[in-house]
Amino acid sequence: MKKLYFVLAALLVASMVLTACGPAATEAPVPAATEAPEATEAPTEAPTEAPMEIDCTSPDYFCVGLVTDVGEVDDKSFNQSAWEGVLAAQDSGIADEVQYIETKDAKDYAANIQLFAEQGYDAIVTVGYAMGQATAEEAANYPEIYFIAVDQFQAETIDNVSGVIFNEDHSGFLAGALAAQLSESGTIAAVLGTDLVPPVVAFKEGYEAGAKYINPDINLIATYHPGGLDVAFTDPEWGATTTKQAIDQGADVVFGAGGKTGNGALIEAAGNEGVYCIGVDSDQWLSVPEAHPCLVSSAMKLITPAVSQKINEANDGAFVPGNHIGAAALAPYHDFDSVISDEIKAKIEEIAEGLKDGSIKTGYGG
Repeated sequence: MKKLYFVLAALLVASMVLTACGPAATEAPVPAATEAPEATEAPTEAPTEAPMEIDCTSPDYFCVGLVTDVGEVDDKSFNQSAWEGVLAAQDSGIADEVQYIETKDAKDYAANIQLFAEQGYDAIVTVGYAMGQATAEEAANYPEIYFIAVDQFQAETIDNVSGVIFNEDHSGFLAGALAAQLSESGTIAAVLGTDLVPPVVAFKEGYEAGAKYINPDINLIATYHPGGLDVAFTDPEWGATTTKQAIDQGADVVFGAGGKTGNGALIEAAGNEGVYCIGVDSDQWLSVPEAHPCLVSSAMKLITPAVSQKINEANDGAFVPGNHIGAAALAPYHDFDSVISDEIKAKIEEIAEGLKDGSIKTGYGG
């Protein structure tokens, strides 16, 4: 059995198991909730009483593990959206057992994947661009396991790996077009994670192109986090400070794209009257209620349904390797629906159709 339960009597044994697997994982797999939590909730903690254990080496069970990049599974954005896709697969009866491991140090990517692999898991979801190399290497070591690689483009097809990728420049373009139409100052901002991650760059480039499509003279203040992968997405204080600086320079719309760093930008913007903000990855109206005073929409990557679909394919024996392009879109306007004019709504719909049929280009990637 591979389920690691956090009870005092098991601490010593768990420690020995992790050591035997190589570099110690920073988090042991956490038992999942029996059903997906609301988007505003963090994933459920380990129960005080262990439920019936499932032997994932048995062909009677289909087990799915998720390994985050350096970051947290309750980031109310990227990682959480992927985890909710796993939980959705469990809730629909596809997966019998689901657990996650939060990676704290990049050197533990392979070790964390191996924890699930050695315990008989059938599918492993690896989340984040930086995990690409470790995913490919471990997929070669465990060819019988299906790997679902979120935000990891597959340049060469690996039979048991499917990269789940998105056109972030498309949803970024829509966000920029919305921002430019809402701005009264002519200055908008983007507070971003690191430019070491291509999807973050795609969001930024799309946002800028969409804004200029509406207003060629728009002033854009775009700032990437200066740190590495270990801190760029978990620094809400920096996100808040950078947002305040942009607002002080006249920005009246702020796009926060960078996990908890971006969440800090949204929450800071919410405290400023007359400032709009735009979330990222998921519909953050559901996950960051603190941003409701300014959150007009979110530039979404529909990660949850894409991950759930790939798990279903793996369970059905219909797994398709290569690259799976997930949907990208703007989230609903929620309480701002009456604020957004019919003219703006029609323009956003027109742009969305143009991006879809190729008549509008973002300029990203050539």
